Amino acid sequence: MGYREITITLPTNYIDEELRIGAEKELGIKEFSYRIVKKSLDARKRSHIHWKIRIAVVSEEIRGNVPFADPPLKIPCGKRREKALVVGSGPAGFFSAFVLQKAGFTTMLIERGSDVDKREAGIQAFERTGVFNATNNYAFGEGGAGTFSDGKLTSRSKHIKKEREFILSSYIRAGAPEEIRYLAYPHLGSDKLKKLVKNLREEFLTIGGTVLFETVLEDVKIAQGKVYEVVTSSGGIGADIVVIASGHSAYETYRLLIRKGVKFRTKNFALGCRVEHPQEFINRAQWGRDSLPGVNAAEYRLTSKGDGKIPVYTFCMCPGGIVVPASAYENTNIVNGMSIFRRNGKFANAACVAGVNPAMLIGEGSTSLKALDWLESLEERFYRYADGFRAPYCLISDFINRKEPSECIESSYPLGLMPAALWELLPFAVSSSIREGLKDFCRKIKGFETGSIMGLESKTSSVIQVLRERNGLCAGFENLYMVGEGSGYAGGILSSGADGIKAAMSIAGKTF
Repeated sequence: MGYREITITLPTNYIDEELRIGAEKELGIKEFSYRIVKKSLDARKRSHIHWKIRIAVVSEEIRGNVPFADPPLKIPCGKRREKALVVGSGPAGFFSAFVLQKAGFTTMLIERGSDVDKREAGIQAFERTGVFNATNNYAFGEGGAGTFSDGKLTSRSKHIKKEREFILSSYIRAGAPEEIRYLAYPHLGSDKLKKLVKNLREEFLTIGGTVLFETVLEDVKIAQGKVYEVVTSSGGIGADIVVIASGHSAYETYRLLIRKGVKFRTKNFALGCRVEHPQEFINRAQWGRDSLPGVNAAEYRLTSKGDGKIPVYTFCMCPGGIVVPASAYENTNIVNGMSIFRRNGKFANAACVAGVNPAMLIGEGSTSLKALDWLESLEERFYRYADGFRAPYCLISDFINRKEPSECIESSYPLGLMPAALWELLPFAVSSSIREGLKDFCRKIKGFETGSIMGLESKTSSVIQVLRERNGLCAGFENLYMVGEGSGYAGGILSSGADGIKAAMSIAGKTF
């Protein structure tokens, strides 16, 4: 049996039979089987936008050996007496708990928010009434912040091939489409993620895991560098292994850990706003037409060093998505973006942020606690300005020209907009860099300045980072691990999930 990989070029609205016919013509054979290895949209020439599809073909008529498949993630399984406690049900927390349970630990997963159905009801009530729900919001609840997002499955992290395959296989088994294996920029969408996290939770319970929702971490009891009990709003829980996967929105968890002697340092992070345009405008800018058969919505990724000092870039672009009120606490006002799988909404949005270091904003010698306090005060500043959860906004052209906003605009944001001189609400270093970056973006996408810019985007990455070993073990501790976005070493679904898996695999290997 022979093997060969070939690339087929097909129109955006192709059907499966056309892919097989293309392979027949390329190889000159009739009898074969194939699978898609990679699929990417080539939109470099508007007159010829097409799919480039790389397929792996197996046939007796082909010369060439079938390559050895990479071995899958091999979890060291066995009967164990140790109890593992995982805090946080986002990708890092869930996959850490999932692997630990498969490895034979008695594993409990606790989550401060509710299950995904109750969480969704809480979010809907918040957007309908404007009354904040501290238990169920866009930051906290089953699946973490990523459940209500675009569900992007791209990652720049290296050396996570096995972990990536484990995560994708788990999602597909839970109901995700097979295409997430091969699309160049795969995504799930919040509508699918809500179902996937529920199905994965059921699988975790089936193999013997335990989940406690609405259970807040309140204290960690430590003796001689070892955690022996975790105090929660549901009572004390004893554990031999503790994995913290709280995400980077849980400020009180950070402060608790710092008080308990867990060491952190400040790190580079990103700060800015959300920009929004009609999706048809983005389609025309990228494709030269309002729509493209076979493709739901156009995307963009923009970078700039307009001021020559601070990088400015778009992040977490949500085609056909909505801007959402993503506050984790009642007196803060921040925004984020989300979209459903079909990405068929009226608007497109993206974070527009500047990459900065806390020392640039707070001053030299800034500590982890000072950085957290500073960032929280900025989020509170936006809340006070809006007197609630309306999103301060202006046109991109107004931001560039420092012109007071005057006109009312249509937006996807559910809680309303409030005109604001955004450049005055942001730190000067951030606003001046974003201004130069926006000028650059307007040169790259004609008419970009007609869009709006709104809110505070402060959750692209953590402002602090735990000092830990490569396997996630916190420095100076025997059994306390910190993983995912809250650790400061990961960002996004794939890299966070992989970070949790690596820690769990290390724990499982150590106990044999």
